[in-house]
Amino acid sequence: MKRKIILNLCTTLDSYIEGPNGEYDWCFTDQDYGMTEFLSRVDTIFFGRKSYEQLKSSAPDAFADKRAIVFSRTLKDGENGLKVIGEDLEKEVSELLIQPGKDIWLFGGASLVSTLLKMKVVDELMIAVHPLILGKGKPLFTGVDERIHLKLTDTKTYSSGLVQMFYEVNYQ
Repeated sequence: MKRKIILNLCTTLDSYIEGPNGEYDWCFTDQDYGMTEFLSRVDTIFFGRKSYEQLKSSAPDAFADKRAIVFSRTLKDGENGLKVIGEDLEKEVSELLIQPGKDIWLFGGASLVSTLLKMKVVDELMIAVHPLILGKGKPLFTGVDERIHLKLTDTKTYSSGLVQMFYEVNYQ
């Protein structure tokens, strides 16, 4: 059975994934928000280079028990044991999807999300909408130039006002 790629991230009500200076200090951390359950489903995390470097500098041991795969044209494969995909994304991702293992967390960033959506390999979206309007920053979906149909499969609301939406992706 093919592993799934699941985009799981936070966004503001106005669809920003980070502020104008790259900040994500607005993300709620006061509750689990289903992360423990989600993390038990995945054993691999897909990162764009900037997202990976940002996480490594702010929380170097976060997700140490998961395999990190970074999509980058500047980092080198094998540095510090890191798996880097820089060329032939479709072939590399296809091979990863048929390997045995749990599902794959698409952590971000925005350009990697767009690339994988265009490749039609993202299976599910788990979007946590924070009750906040930033006004400017980096939007979640950029460079997606065709319709992608989604099927809402669940929603969860939290006392903080955060709403989590779960979608299956239906490429047509």
